[in-house]
Amino acid sequence: MVTSVIEQNMSEPIIRTKMVTAENFATQKTITDCGEFGTIVFDEPVPHGGTGEGPSPLQGILCALCACESVTFNRTATEMGFEYEKLSFSAEYKIDIRGRLGMRGVTQHFKIVRLEIHVKTNETAERLEEIVTETELRCPVYNLIQNAGVDISCHWVRV
Repeated sequence: MVTSVIEQNMSEPIIRTKMVTAENFATQKTITDCGEFGTIVFDEPVPHGGTGEGPSPLQGILCALCACESVTFNRTATEMGFEYEKLSFSAEYKIDIRGRLGMRGVTQHFKIVRLEIHVKTNETAERLEEIVTETELRCPVYNLIQNAGVDISCHWVRV
């Protein structure tokens, strides 16, 4: 039996590249291809000129935020020995659509993002707070939104 131990050099960047493709046929609907993970259709509601065949791109970002918080929470909880049964999300955003309509000086993206996350666990509130703090420090989508200057907040509830 051969055993080897190596130490990963964390002082150098560890770059990972992922790719998706997308097509739009001169409509509000865009079909994205995530390779081995299938396709996702983004569209606008009928009243906004779309066909309503999928979520809007901004709803997609909110979904990605929930999913990224979930993945990051799970990894962090596993690392820190925190046991939980389930996460349930409710998420909303507010935008001023004047920016999207071309008014200069008005932000086109989210102004406010609010998440409420229910964590089903028997762990203490103090332990949950530890995991939440680390999760929000590590979550790429949360930090992308926060770094864009969006007023983002998460309300974590132990249930």
